[in-house]
Amino acid sequence: MTITRRNFLKWSGIGALGTVVFAGCGIPEEELLVQSPATMPEDMVTGLEAWYATSCAQCNNGEGIIVRIIEGRAIKIEGNPDHPVSKGKTSVRSQAGLQVLYNPDRLTGPMKRTGNRGLGEFEPITWDEALAEVLPKLTGTKSVAMITDPVSGSLGRVIKEFVDRNGTRHMALESMEQTVLTRTVRDMFGQEVMPVFDISNADYVLNFGADFLSTWLSPVQYSRAYGEFRQGHGHRGTLVHIEPRMSMTAANADKWHYVTPGTEGLVALSIAYVLVKDFAQDIDQETLSLMTGGGGVSALASYAPESTVDATGLTPEVIENIAHELTKSEHSLVIGGGAAAAHINGLFNMRAIYSLNLLLGNIGKKGGIRFNPEPADFGIDKRDAVATFQDWKTLRDDLSSGKTDTLLIHGANPAYTLESINFTDGAKNAKTIISFSSFLDESSALADIILPDHTYLESWGDHDPDPGPGYQTVTFQQPVVFPFNQDVGRGTRSFGDVLLDLDSKLGNSPSYSNMKEAVRARATKLYDQNRGSVQSGNFEAFWISVLQRGGWWDEKSSGPNEGPTKPITSAEMAAEYDVPNTTAEYPFHLIPFESNSITDGRGANQPWLQAAPDPLSTATWETWVEINAKKADELGIKEGDEVEIASSTGFINALAYPNPASSPEVLSVPTGLGHKHYGNFEIGPDMFRSLVGKGRGSNVMAIINPVQDKDTGALAWSDTKVNIKKTGKWIRLPKFEGVVPPQYEEGLFPIVKPEH
Repeated sequence: MTITRRNFLKWSGIGALGTVVFAGCGIPEEELLVQSPATMPEDMVTGLEAWYATSCAQCNNGEGIIVRIIEGRAIKIEGNPDHPVSKGKTSVRSQAGLQVLYNPDRLTGPMKRTGNRGLGEFEPITWDEALAEVLPKLTGTKSVAMITDPVSGSLGRVIKEFVDRNGTRHMALESMEQTVLTRTVRDMFGQEVMPVFDISNADYVLNFGADFLSTWLSPVQYSRAYGEFRQGHGHRGTLVHIEPRMSMTAANADKWHYVTPGTEGLVALSIAYVLVKDFAQDIDQETLSLMTGGGGVSALASYAPESTVDATGLTPEVIENIAHELTKSEHSLVIGGGAAAAHINGLFNMRAIYSLNLLLGNIGKKGGIRFNPEPADFGIDKRDAVATFQDWKTLRDDLSSGKTDTLLIHGANPAYTLESINFTDGAKNAKTIISFSSFLDESSALADIILPDHTYLESWGDHDPDPGPGYQTVTFQQPVVFPFNQDVGRGTRSFGDVLLDLDSKLGNSPSYSNMKEAVRARATKLYDQNRGSVQSGNFEAFWISVLQRGGWWDEKSSGPNEGPTKPITSAEMAAEYDVPNTTAEYPFHLIPFESNSITDGRGANQPWLQAAPDPLSTATWETWVEINAKKADELGIKEGDEVEIASSTGFINALAYPNPASSPEVLSVPTGLGHKHYGNFEIGPDMFRSLVGKGRGSNVMAIINPVQDKDTGALAWSDTKVNIKKTGKWIRLPKFEGVVPPQYEEGLFPIVKPEH
């Protein structure tokens, strides 16, 4: 049966009654802890299924999912049809969540290092022994730093209270740093949370580098909106994409324009010039005055299309046509992000791009940029603790010098992500490293003590989607299965529960005794307001309902329609613009792109994700490099050739993938592989057995030049220049499409020509 929103709500209503009845039956607790049907009591082996709503942690945006459970086992994940972010849709990453739960590499209890730091040699210990080791290391230290992924909701609140009470420095790690975009939103729109780009209601979208159909911000939400944009409003919306690489979003655009990497801001200002010169009656005059200091079109004259063509590669005709389409469309929208923000002039690019929205006057309007409200009660903005690349270099130096001597790590892998600045070398000098990872990765291999966390399917929590759907939304996360590996004295424990326990043992009085209590406290706040999608005269009924529906949201709690706006100014435009040129030694621009399946590498230990074909190349299991087909011919490179890609920082090896849609000046490499300690179990037939993630492919982030956006200190991860040469080896590139190379014939004519 198809899981529609109607069926979901009907089942939820039945489930509420069933839960009350079940709670009064008095079934012995030990019967609920059994996993194997072979050892289950006969009355429990029913073969009946149940679906539980919870939150997806694979996608990092608080998407709602439902999990199919049969006899205590999770066997399928689908999108929650009632949740405003997912609305029944999921990504490949969400579907693979079962392989986190059942992963054979999961750590089954606390571990203590026995060998040299970094070798990954540990012995099992009990929780009592582990906590006895950890507590003295958190007192009397010079400085304690906690590294996590960006965290919202109740866990974010527990972390904040812990670090505030104990003088701990908290830093959140974004692998593909979004600092520039966050700063742009705050500076230009006065908003602390990310807005929602109303793609579904737009009729013309101009997009600079944001691969929102693959991995950018909230791809499930935006992919669903894209479907409505194309066919949901009686007309087909038009998407124009400007990016140096043929990405998933570029491939789905009506028109894709290659641009010289790093010059996106010049393109935006060139469009602004045409808007001001030819369509003055259609633009916001106050924004124009703020941008030009009252100078009008003359202040933008240096960005006339004919003046920028050499730098950007876009002809005046292209610029003029885009400006015309923007003004004639009733609901036009301009988006910028991804590689366009990841240059030394990234903030300039973003401010120029988003100033087009101000000129067009589409802020707070249908089909434009809509502001999200602040998180609902007890909510934590997960971007508050996000550190810049400069912050990470400072922490590395503090660790090297002994200024920071204790490191706590959860949900992040800095030893892998920050390989370009040798973060591992700094961390090795720490007096104590405590990891809370469920798996042995590069960072947990450095630890002295590992206190393994539950997986998200075994944990309590709640999340504030970022970006939200335009109104306050809280996704509730409940454990859908009993935690595995719960041997006496060992097993895994929730990270939040361990923090609360440590905080109490350090002599503090935490607000909650465990994570379930913290989540219920937030639910109580929402219940007391008597608003939103779930309302009840009884808290327990409210609590059951929000868990069954997978969350709470209030469509009336929308963000502001307008606020103080600050477009790019003439003073900023007058500053020197650094055009990122290549050199004879390094003739290619390197563009790392986040893998559609294993993303930044966190999915590299999941075979389903390793085997999920890239949507464009269909490549799997290996690190490949996309190179222009004609350029590859010039260099004598064919598909499957192992090549060395070198920057001034180092080199990696990858398999060549000649592609006619790649620019001759660009090499594009997916992130996520090249692990030394992750996915350490074998799969495949006997003759071809190999490890899932460990020792497979290369980590492209290891050769990123450690240059920064000059205004924010963010890593300019798309501003590296490289060269390429063959190593002499050839390996068949595993692809879903087999050995057929991408190709096209020039001079052919379609039966029906596209309309212009």
